[in-house]
Amino acid sequence: MEQIKAHFIHACRDKAGLVALILIANPHPYNSLLEGLDCLVLLITEEGDQPDWTEHMQLNGKRVLIRTIHTDELPEWIAEGENRNNLELLKRGEILLDRGGYLAGVRERLIAFPESMREQRRFTEFLGFLKTYLQAKQDLAMGNVLDSFSQIFTALHHWARIVLIEDGRLPEVAVWKQIKRVHPGVYKLYEELTASPETLEQRVQLVMLACEFSVMSKMKACCTLLLDIMNSREEPWSIGELQAHPVISGLQVDLTLVLQKLLKRNYIKEVIIMKEPSDNEALELRYRIEDL
Repeated sequence: MEQIKAHFIHACRDKAGLVALILIANPHPYNSLLEGLDCLVLLITEEGDQPDWTEHMQLNGKRVLIRTIHTDELPEWIAEGENRNNLELLKRGEILLDRGGYLAGVRERLIAFPESMREQRRFTEFLGFLKTYLQAKQDLAMGNVLDSFSQIFTALHHWARIVLIEDGRLPEVAVWKQIKRVHPGVYKLYEELTASPETLEQRVQLVMLACEFSVMSKMKACCTLLLDIMNSREEPWSIGELQAHPVISGLQVDLTLVLQKLLKRNYIKEVIIMKEPSDNEALELRYRIEDL
């Protein structure tokens, strides 16, 4: 493995725009991260026509997964709740090159888990929860119990990560081992859903009820990121303006569902705008904070 490290250090040292080079060599603790190969090398760059590029190579009998990512994409990696392995790579990989201490700074932020990062993660986790929870309700109403179970199981994962974030902890890959220590109540629901002697439908209904009272009540707090953006001006926002906001666009999320739920909870209100003075039938829906 030392020869592989030396190869990449030598090959990438003069690469234009290279910011950092990081490697994970042990395939056992990080098997899902390596996707079947022997080691992973991540190149973080500031330049390039293909900032998100994947390549497979063989060096010294080892199969190597090489990924290139642009620094602009890194915040999305960190905020993204669905691929926690990205965080494990950034936290635990062996740094081979780090110009200007860029990656060391990223690691410090991950360890500190500042409030701005918490808001982003909590918001994206809540969006994931909302989508899967409502889909579970719909599936159950249609009699699709197995599909409902699958969706509510995913929603419960989002809930667990929300709880960890609220406790100031960065969710780990082994989230249930982590949540068992931090919040036994949420872990108990996991046990009820997966191992209770009750029928599958009864288990799903139990977790749904808990979600309704415990997580949906967190809506305003979990959406602080979005509500603060909307509160930054008096004029109502279009969905397009919100999606294009630098903070939101970097998260790669769809705001449609959460806006409708915030509207129903009276946290925001709808404003109807006539787009063309000559066309009173084409009306645009915009949104503003309710208490403005």
